[in-house]
Amino acid sequence: MNRNSGRTWINFKELRERLRFGDVLRHYGIEVRRRGDQHQGPCPLPGHTSRKGAPSFSANLERGIFQCFGCGAKGNALEFACLMEGADLGDGNAIRKVAIKLQQALFTEDAKEQPKGKSAMPARPAVEPKGPAAVVNAPLDFELKHLEHVHPSLTGRGFEHRTNAHFGVGFCSRGLLGGRIAIPIHDHDGRLVGYAGMVADDGAVSEGNPRYLFPPERVREGVRHAFDRSLLLYNGHRVKGPCDDLIVVRDFDSVWWLRQSGFPSAVALMGTECSERQVELIVSLLKPTGRIWVMTERNTPGDELAQSVLMQVSTHRSVRRVALERNQQPTDMTGEQLKARFSV
Repeated sequence: MNRNSGRTWINFKELRERLRFGDVLRHYGIEVRRRGDQHQGPCPLPGHTSRKGAPSFSANLERGIFQCFGCGAKGNALEFACLMEGADLGDGNAIRKVAIKLQQALFTEDAKEQPKGKSAMPARPAVEPKGPAAVVNAPLDFELKHLEHVHPSLTGRGFEHRTNAHFGVGFCSRGLLGGRIAIPIHDHDGRLVGYAGMVADDGAVSEGNPRYLFPPERVREGVRHAFDRSLLLYNGHRVKGPCDDLIVVRDFDSVWWLRQSGFPSAVALMGTECSERQVELIVSLLKPTGRIWVMTERNTPGDELAQSVLMQVSTHRSVRRVALERNQQPTDMTGEQLKARFSV
């Protein structure tokens, strides 16, 4: 993918982490009235429709979130800045322009110290070196056998046998992924590079039992092997590109459900941050006039994923967010409901 040499690169995850709501408020000429962690006062948003001057606006300066109990606006510091600038929160280019403006205004000294063409917050390397160099996402020389494509952990969620067989997913009864749903992961060329394990029962998720397990680092014959999901797009190798429309989600099962519901061109980031490599892969799957639909729930992980894709991919292709209800997943929707969301 040819990048625009004049494009300012931003690591949006680090920008969100560095932004302080008090600094953002002061940037827009708003006097910070602090009571503990809270700022309260009249709503400064241009689109505020309730009674002017009423102290309906509240911002948690430590958590970096706000809400107006008058006009109903809420979100994080970057979304607040977008609303102040009149930017459409569904337009990645508009959000990116506001992010650049904030970075230049609030972190100018950091930016001056960077080499030309670099931002104040360079992207972190995908895999941090630990001793000898690692072989990353090497093709596996084995496949898991005897996975149960028809199992209550899958059929109970509404997945049909043909869907499970298409993706090669099934309940695993032994080994590292024993008691979980095993999910084959392929690289862009279709080579099997690892298996993820999803809990068989979402109600069993806990701090010691995460929803997903990814391949651990291992050493074979003196060579360190590492798995890096940020260099992959789940299901990307099956998408018949370049296509007109591509749906981007976070989770594996959302991809399965979308295909079963008639939307085969869907990929998952397997996380909340879109890496440079994933940007390249997404763009490669689309026609120049193609559209990207980012389908995420309204909560912190969903918002982070949507912003990451919107702000990084929108300079290359048209991007729109399909915002679901708080904590709602594509798997909670019928085929007709999904079709209605993509018809706008």
